[in-house]
Amino acid sequence: MRILVMGTGGLGGYFGGLLARAGEDVTFVARGAHLLALSEHGLRVHGVHGDFALPVRAVPRPADAGPVDMVLFCVKTYDVESAGEAIRPAVGPETAVLCLQNGVETEDRLISMLGRAPVLGGVTYVAAAIEAPGVIRHIGLSGEIICGEMDGSITPRVQAINAVLSGAGIKSRVTGEIVRTMWEKFVFICAAGGMTALTRVTLGEVWDHEESREMFRGLMEETAAVGRARGTRLEGVVERQMAFVGDLVRGTGYHTRASLYNDLASGKRMELDALCGAVVRMGRESGVPTPLSFAVVAALRPHERRAAAGASR
Repeated sequence: MRILVMGTGGLGGYFGGLLARAGEDVTFVARGAHLLALSEHGLRVHGVHGDFALPVRAVPRPADAGPVDMVLFCVKTYDVESAGEAIRPAVGPETAVLCLQNGVETEDRLISMLGRAPVLGGVTYVAAAIEAPGVIRHIGLSGEIICGEMDGSITPRVQAINAVLSGAGIKSRVTGEIVRTMWEKFVFICAAGGMTALTRVTLGEVWDHEESREMFRGLMEETAAVGRARGTRLEGVVERQMAFVGDLVRGTGYHTRASLYNDLASGKRMELDALCGAVVRMGRESGVPTPLSFAVVAALRPHERRAAAGASR
């Protein structure tokens, strides 16, 4: 399968690397020192499931790849419009665009740009980051990908994509309820991102203290309430996600920090408006109070604005 990885950060580099190692025809879009390292030295992946290295094709523009069968869309949420415009030359009549962003709004934003036909919903639970130019570090979590058609149908193309992912050693499955699945992750990631960025500690340290654990639950309850108000079935999601996090921190995930924290700590622009900021905005639109999410946004906004201003220089 011809695959374009749009956004070769931790997520795109990790999954794209697994697909390339399995023999798929993968092209990585990158820039700067990362692009140079990939082109000259190949991709190296270090992680909890072992290390590997391989030569890869890396380009600065999606147009350099030509039409592909699938775009693995892995850019940050604040780059969706510019990246969506950039991938147009690579999106042919049969191309699938599989979104793996945090948040629940990327798919609709891409549909407004590319039309409904190419866009697939996707969810993943993985912690990975660029360790150095050309080097990806898989930090933890299972690396599962859940994908589905936005209308809930089970189509041959989504089954074919699932087979390719599975063939690369990626734990994957197809769902007929991708919107609900996206919201279930959203409930978790808003709390995990908000609390690790707000407290500057690991998920396990948040979990160790009753007060911070209760705030974590409160953030999930707010997000779930907003999702239900917008028509998504989310019965029991908070209890399921609380059990998931408990198992995670008792296992290998005690030292996990969400990407919102990682971007804050490195002085990068944060996806604040796609996470807790989106909960506040959608809560206002739906008449659902979101005081804990608002507190996270209020505390992190100065950092987000400072990083965004630095990135624009």
